[in-house]
Amino acid sequence: MKKLKVALFDLDGTLIDTEGQYTEIWGAIGRKYRPDLPDFSQVIKGTTLTQILDNYFPDKEIRHDVVAELDEKEAGMRYEFYDGALDFIADLRRHGVKCAIVTSSNKKKMESLKKQVPDFDDLFDRVLTSEDFTASKPNPDCYLLGARVFDATLDECVVFEDAFTGLQAGMSAGIFTIGLATCNSREAIEDKCNYVLDNFVGLTYDKIEEIRQHNS
Repeated sequence: MKKLKVALFDLDGTLIDTEGQYTEIWGAIGRKYRPDLPDFSQVIKGTTLTQILDNYFPDKEIRHDVVAELDEKEAGMRYEFYDGALDFIADLRRHGVKCAIVTSSNKKKMESLKKQVPDFDDLFDRVLTSEDFTASKPNPDCYLLGARVFDATLDECVVFEDAFTGLQAGMSAGIFTIGLATCNSREAIEDKCNYVLDNFVGLTYDKIEEIRQHNS
């Protein structure tokens, strides 16, 4: 395996601790507009807002209301990085590794995040949102795009993900995929990725290179 050149990070549930908040938000929206789907917050996990609206809210007025409620809730969310995440990203960049966000979230949500984290764009070399690709996770297109924008081969990249759809996207792209046991247990994701980490605490460039070389 070639030397690591690009690290591709999912956002929610991987780098920032928002999954619980989204479960509450989409759970409330589901109970209000789609009571026929009791597990709505789980059904839509990992998909883009456009996909959610197209698949579950065909009525234009309801779509408008759903988007308005979501925008209001996202503006009031807490965007907190998991312990160790920022130190790890900084260490990767010190070693010349390009770091990118690859998220199913849209640009409007990212603007809400940046109000709380003003230097967010400075932390990464690229931020890819749902507007940048047509097919969302579990389709691999988003991670293939992540490699392409840095002119990197697949074996020069690594994907970090927490959700089943994201893990499938990374693996389907043919990129070494590391699962974060943040929102799902190690047992639930260990057969869906190349390696499992509990968190980013103490993680370094050297440790990731060792993991890649010994588990590829």
